[in-house]
Amino acid sequence: MSSSLLTFAIFFIWLPFQVSSVKFLQSASQIVKENSEVQMNCTHDDTNLPVMLWYQQRKHSQSLTLIGFGYATSSQNYEGQFKEQFTLTREDTVKGALTVHRANLSHSAVYFFVRCVNYEAYFGQGTKLTVLEPDHDVTPPTVQVFKPSEKECKVKTLVCVASGFYPDHVSVSWEVDGVTETDSVATDNTALREGKHYSLSSRLTVQSKTWFKPSRTFTCRVSFFNGTDTIDVEDSITGETDSGGMPNDTKMKIMQNAKLTYSVLIAKSFIYGVFIMFLVWKLKGLSGKQSSRERSCGLNN
Repeated sequence: MSSSLLTFAIFFIWLPFQVSSVKFLQSASQIVKENSEVQMNCTHDDTNLPVMLWYQQRKHSQSLTLIGFGYATSSQNYEGQFKEQFTLTREDTVKGALTVHRANLSHSAVYFFVRCVNYEAYFGQGTKLTVLEPDHDVTPPTVQVFKPSEKECKVKTLVCVASGFYPDHVSVSWEVDGVTETDSVATDNTALREGKHYSLSSRLTVQSKTWFKPSRTFTCRVSFFNGTDTIDVEDSITGETDSGGMPNDTKMKIMQNAKLTYSVLIAKSFIYGVFIMFLVWKLKGLSGKQSSRERSCGLNN
């Protein structure tokens, strides 16, 4: 392994563990047609970071592949086949760019701008690039929110499904009565490909008492980037009135109390039955003794 490759292998080991205090600004996501030239820019605010690196992360991959690197405004260095596909440029110490000459489907990925000093790496937020497939039109999602299952008791789970969109440049957010919810939200990490389009689901979990309010509105908003603008597509549903006129947790307490009361009544009935049986047995015993005395008196007479 060359000294440069060894150096950047060390950088790669450090990358996942760094917490950056440097402010980065990378180009926003891009959607382009095949054979387009694409330029991704990045700037940061620390002149003490002389080394610039660009990494590529392909879809469905957790690893990063080094494209190239360079120092300040000196000549740039490329890894393997990337020299024919990309050009790295430096305007100065804090500004750089990565250019894709003729974009093809293999270039669809997230590109990270990285600055290094003293074996510490600082990441940009990443630029997502999608190269459109032939005969695939940019299509916004259809969004639908499904109400919780009636079988759920203490908590209720609302499900939002975004479907029929291409490409997969989407993000999902939830609101309850216009207030953004984040703590109880779970969204799929990646969109599911179905033919030419994608689908994605997200779930919002709330307490049953929150759901059982007809005046409350639950909104799922899907933000879709179409290559030019970000458009919002949303769907909403309102809470319901509990069929019993009260929250399920209250109904559960009442049912538990009813079961306890019924058990107590059964126990009392059993004890009462035993007491009656004892009295009957006692009375029979007394009656038997009385008959014996009467027969005894008759013989004496």
